[in-house]
Amino acid sequence: MRKSREAMAQHHRNIVEGGARLLRERGIEGLSVADLMQAAGLTHGGFYRHFASKDAFVCEATDAAFAGVAAMRGAAAPDQGPDAQLLAFLGYYLSQAHCDDPGMGCPIAAFGGEAARASAEIRERFAVGVEGVLDWISARLGGTAEQRRSGAAEMLAVMVGAVVAARAVGAGDLADGLLGAARRRGAEIARAGANLPH
Repeated sequence: MRKSREAMAQHHRNIVEGGARLLRERGIEGLSVADLMQAAGLTHGGFYRHFASKDAFVCEATDAAFAGVAAMRGAAAPDQGPDAQLLAFLGYYLSQAHCDDPGMGCPIAAFGGEAARASAEIRERFAVGVEGVLDWISARLGGTAEQRRSGAAEMLAVMVGAVVAARAVGAGDLADGLLGAARRRGAEIARAGANLPH
């Protein structure tokens, strides 16, 4: 019995982790239960032993996708101070490598537009993830709480907008220009925030 519970828990993790990648690659509407279960090496019928609905799965996969962003942030200059961490995260986020791999990237840029039209439960989970990103950026800026929050919101908006636009136009000079402009603006926001008292 214990082994079957462990196997069930492992299958659940595999579905969520693989599904979080597929969700970022294909979006909510582009992800079928059959494809999701095939990617996990399981049968289609087993899905409902793990999730009450597709929305319930999307909620868990959204959490996993935002956990991936947290890991990405944690890997950005981990032994450096907050300013260097922020600039390293900004540099990776606004790179062609991030644009080329939406499945391992930020869910805001990957399926934020679809999340806006999703169920209230999915939108709530998505909002929690966005808040986490804003809190992390804000903690690395100076100024009052209001100034930090405003700077974080501006930086995140610039980052997400640039990645969405760069992915839409494909790799090339236009994408490079969009990403470069966003990196410069993000660095300006970071420098302005660093010059304010913490």
